[in-house]
Amino acid sequence: MKNIKWIFFDIGSTLVDESRVYERRLKKISKLANVSEEYVLKKTIEYYKNNKKGDLEVINLLGIEKPEWENQYEMLYKDTETCLKDLNGKYRIGIIANQELGTEKRLIDFGIRQYIDVIVASAEEGFAKPDKKIFEIALNKACCKAEQAVMIGDRVDNDIIPAKEIGMKTIWIKQGMGKYWKVSNEWEKADFVIDSLSELSNIL
Repeated sequence: MKNIKWIFFDIGSTLVDESRVYERRLKKISKLANVSEEYVLKKTIEYYKNNKKGDLEVINLLGIEKPEWENQYEMLYKDTETCLKDLNGKYRIGIIANQELGTEKRLIDFGIRQYIDVIVASAEEGFAKPDKKIFEIALNKACCKAEQAVMIGDRVDNDIIPAKEIGMKTIWIKQGMGKYWKVSNEWEKADFVIDSLSELSNIL
């Protein structure tokens, strides 16, 4: 980590806690399919443990319409702003995320935009993770070589694998549903694994 100049973060389940949104979505699935909330949660976690996006798999299994993602119920993790403050000035900070239009405004609303130097979001760029193109766009905007950058995210498939493939260092943060991923090969192994943003101080 000695030559690292840039730290890139995912947003969902990395900087932003999506647990309330998932909880509301699973309740809606239960109601729409007329099955118990316990069943929906159990099946969702089972799919995530098999490295699949559990809520979408359950929606397909039950044959219902996908409930809207209610991002108004997202909130920062309690250690997000402290983490960004600590890193600010020591490193340049960027975002590489699959997000709807308006990512910068949401970061402003969360009160953390001032800590972030580069924002690269799928809706604005036309490429989505795990496509390596979105990582290359971010590195180009940052004028940064891959080996000088770290990617931090909750998804092994979207964050860790493609970042490793282009030469970035990687940190898997086991938050949200992504924590259930079962690593099965070398490409899925992050350089570091943490359970919260507060643990970054032990690495960076």
